Amino acid sequence: MINFYSAFCRLSLFVLLILALFGCSNQPALPPLASDAVVLAFGDSLTFGTGAGEDQGYPAVLAGLINRSVVNAGIPGEISTEGLKRLPEVLEAEQPSLLILCHGGNDLLRRQDQEQLRSNIRQMIELAKQKGIAVVLIAVPEPGLSLKPPALYEELAKEFELPIDKKTIASLITKSELKSDQVHLNAAGYQRIAEALAELLRKSGALP
Repeated sequence: MINFYSAFCRLSLFVLLILALFGCSNQPALPPLASDAVVLAFGDSLTFGTGAGEDQGYPAVLAGLINRSVVNAGIPGEISTEGLKRLPEVLEAEQPSLLILCHGGNDLLRRQDQEQLRSNIRQMIELAKQKGIAVVLIAVPEPGLSLKPPALYEELAKEFELPIDKKTIASLITKSELKSDQVHLNAAGYQRIAEALAELLRKSGALP
């Protein structure tokens, strides 16, 4: 009886540990990406790849990692209000299966209203969702000592049940060897973003 009880306790502990591990790494599910699916990377200079060569921005690197077409729709200097106006036309032209949304950096640098930023990003997500397009959100850090993304990114991810990368950019911009200037990355930095996104897509079920 004692041996049975001990074995039962060990098994229960093992099951709880597995559940905890899976719970910590879970991301909301994405539909599988077909081999001919188009992924739209939409944002500002961090999406465009400012500071690196033409084929060294994260969208180009990600395309090679996931073996899918990834369209670079980054516009340097764009604020979220401008992005919101631009997005419908880009969605119509590209017909993506997945939108990777990385916007708000210029709003934060210019100290613009964060509630307006929240509203703009929410509307971008809704535009994609209305067309049946899956969305992945990338959080951008706020300037300052902490370099943490505003809470609005994680709150929107929870509201819409979206996979989110909330740490990668914040961690990269603290490393001078991965930056081309004060706010942009170099080729090695964009490579890290692409690798993080590829892993996020796998964890979310978009890739095998």
